[in-house]
Amino acid sequence: MTALPAAREPGRYRIGMVCLGNICRSPMADVVLATKVAEKGWDNVVEVASCGTGDWHIGHPIDDRAGATLTRAGYDPSRHRAQQYSPAWRGYDVLLAMDESNLADLGGRDERVLMFREFDPDGPGEVSDPYYGGDDGFEEVLAMVERTSTALLARLPDAVDGLTD
Repeated sequence: MTALPAAREPGRYRIGMVCLGNICRSPMADVVLATKVAEKGWDNVVEVASCGTGDWHIGHPIDDRAGATLTRAGYDPSRHRAQQYSPAWRGYDVLLAMDESNLADLGGRDERVLMFREFDPDGPGEVSDPYYGGDDGFEEVLAMVERTSTALLARLPDAVDGLTD
C-alpha cells in the first residue's frame, strides 16, 4: 500500500489535488476529502486544496454538472474557485494528480507527487475526465473520489503526528 509522505512541519498537513482545468475532478476530490477531514475534526491541522495545470478556468466556479453531483450527494461545492498550479504548490506535503498527463505536468512522480488513485482500494489508475461526457461520468468520478478519500483519511494519522481516530 502506498503511504502518504510525512508532514513537512509538525501539526500541519497540506494536500493538493491536481487536474487539468480545476473545475471537475480535482475540485470534486477537494470538496469530498475536505468534508471528511472536517467531519473528523482535523480541519485545524489538515488543509485540502485543488488546482489545475491549465489556465482556462481561473476564478470560475466548479462545473455545473460536478457541482450538482456533489450537491445531490450532500456536499457543498459553492466555495470552489478554480486556481492554476504554480511552483508554490510544491510546498504542499503531497500533490495528487488525477491522470498521467497531470502527473507529467507536475514533473513526474516523486515522494510528494503521486497519483490520486494510488490510494483507491479498487486499485490504481486514472480518474477519467468527465467534462466531455454525460452525467454518469460525474457519478463515476464521485464514487472513485469518495472511496479514495476514505482510504486517504485512514492513512493521515501515519503521516501527521497527533492525529488520532
